[in-house]
Amino acid sequence: MIDVLSIGEMIIDFMPQTTGVTLDRVPGFEKAAGGAPANVAVGVAKLGGRAAFLGKFSVDPFGDYLIDTLKGHGVDTTGCSRTKRAKTGLAFVAIDGGGDRHFHFYRDPSADMLLDEDDIQAELIKKARVIHIGSVTQVLPEAFAATRRAQQIAREHGVIISFDVNFRLGLWRGREEEGKAKVRETATLTDVLKVSEEEMLFLTGTQDVERGAEELLALGPKIVFVTLAEQGVYYRTRELQGRVAPFRVQMVDATGAGDGFVAGFLRQLVDRVQGRSLDESLSSKEEIEEMARYANAVGALAVSRLGAIPAMPTGQEVYQFMYGGRSGKSVPEAETR
Repeated sequence: MIDVLSIGEMIIDFMPQTTGVTLDRVPGFEKAAGGAPANVAVGVAKLGGRAAFLGKFSVDPFGDYLIDTLKGHGVDTTGCSRTKRAKTGLAFVAIDGGGDRHFHFYRDPSADMLLDEDDIQAELIKKARVIHIGSVTQVLPEAFAATRRAQQIAREHGVIISFDVNFRLGLWRGREEEGKAKVRETATLTDVLKVSEEEMLFLTGTQDVERGAEELLALGPKIVFVTLAEQGVYYRTRELQGRVAPFRVQMVDATGAGDGFVAGFLRQLVDRVQGRSLDESLSSKEEIEEMARYANAVGALAVSRLGAIPAMPTGQEVYQFMYGGRSGKSVPEAETR
């Protein structure tokens, strides 16, 4: 059995050797494996879960490196296919003084974008408790169709579907409205939806978190999370809503924040849905907030280090961070209702 099967992109992030400067001023870069779904897969594995990855990789040295990285972290690579039609995608990253990232992509297209329906392994999906997807691979029609196929198989077999929008405007090149429509369509076959505050505004046209989450919930998910940076996270289900406070840490690199949160939440969720339905697992405010607090801790540890995959914490590190007296404090009381 697989706890979480991530589907989508894995690319090379070239991380800056110097932060606080613009991309043109970065003197050098260090290679690191990246890509949001891959970050989540490794995050789940490092937290002690059984993770797998399904995606397309180039037949080039970077493709070898990425698959070896997954294997090195104990991620099942049965779903990894290879192609000679494109190279591995690259992202050059600059990190400003506040830890926020600025990307410059080389993906026109890259191997991960060539995912198609033939790559979707139904038997692998059936073995999973959760599949996790993003929007980055959906730029090309074939990859969008592949993602929808994976969702349909998961829905038919009672597999939970997680979707972190992770929208990158620069990848759509004037097709932003098409991208918005695809994201909203993908959300209709989603159980757990995570967006940033900026993505919520893009998708709904409102900055009001409660209204925006309500509109996204109406598309079909059972729970919507809106991450609010230093404000923590807001969640909404049909019956419940609330805010869960963040942990205060010195931010080094925001790259792994959202992926860490998702990995932490899904790691908690798969333990709770054994013997229970997803609806039952999301029926208690206390349980949702306990899972979200753990997820916030994973995200906080991830941003306190450079990179994404290298920054993902182990389960023991999260436990020590939350309960062992290490630095990192949550706001005294989360506002919930």
